[in-house]
Amino acid sequence: MLITNSELLAMDRRYRGNLINALQGYKPANLIGSISAKGQSNVALFSSVVHIGANPPLIGFIQRPVTTERHTWENIQETGYYTINQVNKNIYRQAHQTSARYNRKDSEFTACGLTEEYLHQFKAPFVKESLLKIGVKFIEACPITINNTFLVVGSIEMVEIPDTWLLPDGDIDMDAADLVSVSGLYTYHKASKLEKLPYAKAK
Repeated sequence: MLITNSELLAMDRRYRGNLINALQGYKPANLIGSISAKGQSNVALFSSVVHIGANPPLIGFIQRPVTTERHTWENIQETGYYTINQVNKNIYRQAHQTSARYNRKDSEFTACGLTEEYLHQFKAPFVKESLLKIGVKFIEACPITINNTFLVVGSIEMVEIPDTWLLPDGDIDMDAADLVSVSGLYTYHKASKLEKLPYAKAK
């Protein structure tokens, strides 16, 4: 079945959104925690978190167009700090619920049954129920002008992870972590390892 660009553009908006979001396959499910300068906390589900670089350690996510209130982005701009908390199978339903539109005065932590916690004097809230947590400092926002989104780039300031998940080569035992991924907009998956291959070298 061939679907052309013009056919994509002619589709129902929600149908097209589901299709385009599903094309990438499995995506990581992460909760981004933030807090305003006035102390109002927020947590929201993102499936666009990406590795930017390891030296220096950088991580990014795609911010949707700021055509309406975007509490996460507003908080990051105000304080310069946020957290990325990986979603596991025990909290994916609560994580999904954070994507609903809540009023600015209502914390998604409370509304969605998640626990706000502060670790190691970091300036933004973590999700207690998440066991792989990253503290991030905002570095820059790179505009993507064609659709008014932007790539938010941050410096990894700290990582909180169980010792037993770390492998001798610095990799992470994802099966032990019980992490959840997303396909499309609303479907959640539990992945399992096929095989760990050696570093690839030209033959």
